[in-house]
Amino acid sequence: MKPIIAIVGRPNVGKSTLFNKLVGSRLAIVEDSPGITRDRLYADADWLNHQFTLIDTGGLDPENEHFIAKQVFRQAEIAMETADAIIFLVDGKAGVLEADHTVANMLRKVQKKVLLVVNKIDSPAKHENNAYEFYNLGLGEPIPISAGQALGLGDMLDEVVKLLPTPETGEEEEEIIRVAIVGKPNVGKSSLINRILGEERVIVSDIPGTTRDAVDTPFEHGGKRYVFIDTAGLRRKSKIKENIERYSIVRAISAVERADVCVLLIDAEEGITEQDTKIAGIAHERGKAAIVAVNKWDAIEKETKTMKEFTNKIEVELAYMPYAPKLFISALTGQRVTKLFELIHTVYQNNAMRISTGLLNDVIIEATAVHQPPSDKGKALRIYYATQVSVKPPTFILFVNDSKLMHFSYRRFLENRLRDAFGFTGTPVHFIVRDRERE
Repeated sequence: MKPIIAIVGRPNVGKSTLFNKLVGSRLAIVEDSPGITRDRLYADADWLNHQFTLIDTGGLDPENEHFIAKQVFRQAEIAMETADAIIFLVDGKAGVLEADHTVANMLRKVQKKVLLVVNKIDSPAKHENNAYEFYNLGLGEPIPISAGQALGLGDMLDEVVKLLPTPETGEEEEEIIRVAIVGKPNVGKSSLINRILGEERVIVSDIPGTTRDAVDTPFEHGGKRYVFIDTAGLRRKSKIKENIERYSIVRAISAVERADVCVLLIDAEEGITEQDTKIAGIAHERGKAAIVAVNKWDAIEKETKTMKEFTNKIEVELAYMPYAPKLFISALTGQRVTKLFELIHTVYQNNAMRISTGLLNDVIIEATAVHQPPSDKGKALRIYYATQVSVKPPTFILFVNDSKLMHFSYRRFLENRLRDAFGFTGTPVHFIVRDRERE
């Protein structure tokens, strides 16, 4: 699991500029007016072989009573609760403001590791003394930087990686399957876990967002050990004209990152939504084993083709993950819930499957004989050799004469042949295509 680092601070201190510099691309809107970053954005970054997920948050303005400001404030609170460490960004030109003290007091309450970073120190010789004023916040030594000029970022990142948790060891000795139940609020995630556990272990409410924090619940079934990760899901976008709200995607990221298997829970009455596709995309991008579970199926009036039609809709909306098995359940009545364990175990094993090099190359050779590789200007793609380099997800390197000749459609064909040969139900399959160096 990658540690999570949240960048927080009051509006207009340069959080999005810093975020963009750290992740190496302009992923967040940078504009010189407060309150632009209303959606929390995230991206993976690394420094000195330390990988982490970075969260950019909206500006914290505790005194602002406006609805939008309140929601942005709540977003940042969620980010702080979820993060392993926090970069508290302040404005070196503006100096210490009352709002900075308020945010500093909040950070002390969440009891997370905090790095105090003073931005807009564009000329260290002239402005470095401005940073010392921030000792008054009582959060340790301020680190002076200029996000706009990319000054001091290396020193800051050196301090950031010191805050990251050390990787846990010894987990592989005893196999525990970690299952994240993900989905938008009020879809029945907590009800499903309670049905599985047979007791009210997780608070269930009709109010979206009742489950505030991820809850890890150990459980044994059929001699196997599991940990269920329950999360608050994504809320639908606000219908307000400003189109601002995209709630706690960070929780979904955190849960998916820690999980071996992701169960995407969809509301049968609402159908598949934009939020569902976003969460599914997170699991797919991170190479996790996945199951699509359609909940509240007991509430749907059935006709002969009802299930098939719903399945077809899922396959259209989640076209990038056709490998995920679909299961129609009811957490309320327990319908088909027991089948979930069988699927969880299957997709978990497939996500960790290893294929011998000889067998793999036999399948690749046979595939190229059935369907000739693509060519361009008389030059045909040749696949010399294939080998599996990792699991979770199964990842294969293909050594070829010219990687530019590997079209997406042929890559998909090869993936389908591997799936025909080995199954791989419930798991993505990754290919790395490399040019073999000439002798």
